[in-house]
Amino acid sequence: MTISTTEDPVARILIIGNAGQVGRELEQLFQGMGPLVAVDRESVDLADPEQTRALVRAAAPDVILNAAAYTAVDRAEKETDLARAINSQAPRVLAEEARTRNALLVHYSTDYVFDGSKTSPWTEDDAPNPLNAYGLTKLEGEQAIRKTGGRYLIFRTSWVYGHHGQNFLHTMLRLGRERDQLRIVDDQVGAPTTSIQLARATHAIVSGVLAGRFGKAEDWAGLYHMTCTGSTSWFGFAQAIFARASARLGVKTPELVPIETAAYPAPACRPHNSVLSNARLHARFGVQLPSWQIALDEVFEALSQTR
Repeated sequence: MTISTTEDPVARILIIGNAGQVGRELEQLFQGMGPLVAVDRESVDLADPEQTRALVRAAAPDVILNAAAYTAVDRAEKETDLARAINSQAPRVLAEEARTRNALLVHYSTDYVFDGSKTSPWTEDDAPNPLNAYGLTKLEGEQAIRKTGGRYLIFRTSWVYGHHGQNFLHTMLRLGRERDQLRIVDDQVGAPTTSIQLARATHAIVSGVLAGRFGKAEDWAGLYHMTCTGSTSWFGFAQAIFARASARLGVKTPELVPIETAAYPAPACRPHNSVLSNARLHARFGVQLPSWQIALDEVFEALSQTR
């Protein structure tokens, strides 16, 4: 657990999951907002409701940023109970504690709540129909928060990655060093979104909420989609990664072969189209994330500085 303070706090902040991609960026950005408590899974077991309640009551936050989740999509098919405890039950407990304190709860969800059958971007009003246990448990977490009510923001995002952590980008770079050819799925489409951009957008919105710029809770509390703009397939994303890795890092580019999902069987089904519409986010908060290509450039800039 890490704690940092400022002399003139605006709000007491609790960040859950600070060792993860998004949590790490959130901790850096929210350092100056007030007394800050940041915990990882080594500090609290989110599968234990009592530990979760005790954490919130000890931290006594004005803002809870929940960046923790069970994200092992394929493993969730077998570990559904554990995924549900972390993705569904823990958010319910956090929502209950937040409402008791009149605190703001910020929670992240996923594009995998949808079945991918739609050909246009998904909106917040579209009916979810998850294809896998991970998506189902994340949907249950959303529903638990909304049922509890209070001051909450749920941000659905997609294909999250960054210059830290385990993610598609780092997997591609590792496999590119090990193999001469990579077969990449080309019929699943989404919006790669960086942890950096998610944290920046969250910070801008939370700052505005605390300053009263968006009105009362009933004016802004709810569910919003938050992704980088544009879309691509996993194959297109891999192409973009290696183009930049070659130019910026001198990394060799393996042969990339596009394949269909059926040629890469996995325990969990994935939606073919999980592109999310960000229109509601922009209309309500005036926030729009950059294109996924610009965000990817920023990640490679960070990577080049660490080499």
